[in-house]
Amino acid sequence: MSSIYIDADACPVKEETLRVADRHKVKVFVVSNGGIRPNPHPLVETVVVDAGPDVADMWIADRCKAGDVVVTGDIPLAAKCLEAGARVIQHNGEMFTKTNIGNRLATRDLMADLRAADPFRQGGGKPFSKADRSRFLDVLERELRFALRETGGETA
Repeated sequence: MSSIYIDADACPVKEETLRVADRHKVKVFVVSNGGIRPNPHPLVETVVVDAGPDVADMWIADRCKAGDVVVTGDIPLAAKCLEAGARVIQHNGEMFTKTNIGNRLATRDLMADLRAADPFRQGGGKPFSKADRSRFLDVLERELRFALRETGGETA
């Protein structure tokens, strides 16, 4: 059976993910280092891991498998989840795939090098929009249906 894993620290689409999961009766793991209020919904398991770099990422990467969906903006975590066979969606609805993950990792590393070379470098990502939220919902619905078919689960 499919599950959804949310890399919950700074995730703006937890409630949207739960709505889709509830419609399909799929278990959701909300994983963080803390500071996340537990959700009483019976399909949600709130997982609080020890503090430390990448501890939540490791928890997700160690458990996700083919037929699961992972929601994250973390590119190295996405790469590990793709290796495990999971489908990986960013908060804005863009997919991480086996085809694009190499370029995404390389770009991430390049940008880290540029920031290190120029500590005054300004900038950041674009703000999260209603269009991003809507695109995320559409993509999550589609990818969860695919995942459920892969595992022999039912689709609503």
